[in-house]
Amino acid sequence: MPHETPESTTASIYGTHLPQMEAVLDRLVQCVESLRARMEAEMGINPVEHMLARIKSEDSMRDKLRRKGLPQTTEAALTQLYDAIGIRIVCAFLNDVYAIRDHLADDPEFDIVEERDYIRHAKPNGYRSYHLIVRSQQGYYAEVQLRTISMDTWAALEHHLQYKKPHKGNQRLIVQELKRCADELASTDVSMQTLRDAILGGDDS
Repeated sequence: MPHETPESTTASIYGTHLPQMEAVLDRLVQCVESLRARMEAEMGINPVEHMLARIKSEDSMRDKLRRKGLPQTTEAALTQLYDAIGIRIVCAFLNDVYAIRDHLADDPEFDIVEERDYIRHAKPNGYRSYHLIVRSQQGYYAEVQLRTISMDTWAALEHHLQYKKPHKGNQRLIVQELKRCADELASTDVSMQTLRDAILGGDDS
């Protein structure tokens, strides 16, 4: 379990924990890759379009601690925030999101301590994704985000728009249009899943 270590302006916010954190990240990636290999062998399906795995940078972690009003210590970084270790998995189809979620839940090396299904219960602005906080046997937390390609595209575009300052009179229209786009993409996800199910169900090979 991570413990607090002395801090200085030059010391790593993660203290001596970085090697263990990298090992946890590697294990998460291996877990997803094992499901990918199994589904490809058994069904000819790759559930992962692409995957991004990272340890949050020193500057980003210190900035987040400041914004949250937390001390810039190793203990706060590793036990009061849960995203020092992060992995984003983008899937082509909806069912693959839940297959990976279930696979992670079955892994004895990790416990799910928090999960939020923003796919079935989208945020008011239309944001959709499946969020998990998992804890390793060693006590390290990691954030896992699961999305379809459509959800990831919308989130990336919405993120770019956040840096623009719309005219006050356009704000409501922009919010409505973002929500409409998110809903249309969500409908496309459902349709594409239905098509894949029909194709697989009719595959006699």
